[in-house]
Amino acid sequence: MLTALTVIPLRTVGLILGKLAIASLAACLLYIFLFYGLRSIFRKFESDIALVTLNVSAYPILTIFILVSLKVAFGDLAAGDTPSWFERLLTASIIVAVSYGLIQLFIQVFIYYLKDYARQTEAMWDNVLFPLLEGVVPFVIFILGSVFVLQSFGVDLTGIWVTLGGATFIIGFAVKDILANFFSGIVLLIDTPFQFGDIIELENGSIGMLRKIGVRVTQVYMFDDRCEVYIPNSVLQGQSITNLSRPIPHYFYALPVEVPPECDLEQIQQLMLEIVFAHPDTLGDIEKKLAYIDQFYNPSNSDTHFSYKKNMSRQRLILENEVNIKLEDIEQALEALMVMIQFAEKGGLDGEEIETIQQEYEEILHQIGLEVFRERQNKRILFKLQENESPDTLIGLVREWYRLWLRDSNLRDEDQYILPDEWERKIELLKRRFQRVFQKISNPHREETRLDDYVMDLVKWLRERFKQARSQRQEPKIRMKGTSQYEGFTLIKFTIEFYIDNAKLEDFRRGNRVSSEIYQEVMRHIKDAYPKVKP
Repeated sequence: MLTALTVIPLRTVGLILGKLAIASLAACLLYIFLFYGLRSIFRKFESDIALVTLNVSAYPILTIFILVSLKVAFGDLAAGDTPSWFERLLTASIIVAVSYGLIQLFIQVFIYYLKDYARQTEAMWDNVLFPLLEGVVPFVIFILGSVFVLQSFGVDLTGIWVTLGGATFIIGFAVKDILANFFSGIVLLIDTPFQFGDIIELENGSIGMLRKIGVRVTQVYMFDDRCEVYIPNSVLQGQSITNLSRPIPHYFYALPVEVPPECDLEQIQQLMLEIVFAHPDTLGDIEKKLAYIDQFYNPSNSDTHFSYKKNMSRQRLILENEVNIKLEDIEQALEALMVMIQFAEKGGLDGEEIETIQQEYEEILHQIGLEVFRERQNKRILFKLQENESPDTLIGLVREWYRLWLRDSNLRDEDQYILPDEWERKIELLKRRFQRVFQKISNPHREETRLDDYVMDLVKWLRERFKQARSQRQEPKIRMKGTSQYEGFTLIKFTIEFYIDNAKLEDFRRGNRVSSEIYQEVMRHIKDAYPKVKP
């Protein structure tokens, strides 16, 4: 009897020691695989996401493996032989290790690269939603991990859950307005009808620029009051909002003008149209603007301000026209490339066709101002796009255009940061998008049937997001609206409709200045043309 009792524990101990030895060997092999094998492989990848993920998760994986091995090794003991506190401690340690690993993966990998993706795609989420997720999700994982740890030690959480449920109901009812604003803010971020910097008109007729969508309120700069207003998200979501920056990012103005009936109405209409075209800060056909720019806004030949303004404006319009022409050439080249790809895809892309597509795409990159540099790393050829120094490329022309714009005498100090920040960000997005498509074209075997879609998306982005070409809808128009009576006199009512090229500049008062200058110029010419008529 004594011998039997002695032999059984020895066999059990030997079995445990055998499993621990195997687990130790497996842990060593896992360590070598994670820290030497996979790391050497991932270092060859062009993207660093795999290596970062490995660095973050390697130690948690190794720790979890060791804890699970211990739990399995001691699991063969009878329930009475294994100390319950030790088994529970192992279970709790596994839960803690898993929770820690998930939190680190979420913060250092998922959130980090999601923010980088948002910067490349002009998404709005990185300002509010990502910091919110970064704070909430780890907290939720921590709470769930704590609950499972307590349960592993045999703590009965029924009473705690009932208490928390009742407290949650009371707290939720007390902060229902805050929760409504919170969820409205999430909806506005995900299914957004506008973007940061858009000019919006609220239901009460006030106009402002969207600054930021917060967790609880939305920040809007009001033009008339020259102050920032914080609108609860639930209130903003329930309103009918007019986005004045869409479908074009320029602000529309309607300027009422009244003239006496004695005037030649057709002549007055033509005069007003030419005056609007001549103003350098309105949109319209650039050739017409250059034709009229010297005829107006010069009450005194000795006025150096007007002379300087006209000279800078003429050069700016000429450069913008060159930018538009270059953009049109690039868009046409991309459309031709898209047709070529669609034709080649029908029979599958072979090596010669891929090389031809790459050559055509590199010619387009050269027009943009990018050159392809090939470098060999670990028996792999990596492609990188870098800017060239040519001034007649799209990037070179855009930079020269906005830098000349900065010399406008009407711009304010803060505009010296707004314009460069806006266009340099667009240039960076331009380079990233064309880099991404070049990578697809360089290795198209997995996505050869989608190359034309990627090129089509480039054309769409250039037209809608990078710089919209001036269209007929932006042309100024003069409309007759009827008559009005004023102190016994009958006046003919006109409305001058035009677009301002960038309403964000000049502390958002650019439109008011342009409207005032156009109105003064119209009245001055009416007075000169009809000296006996009182406008």
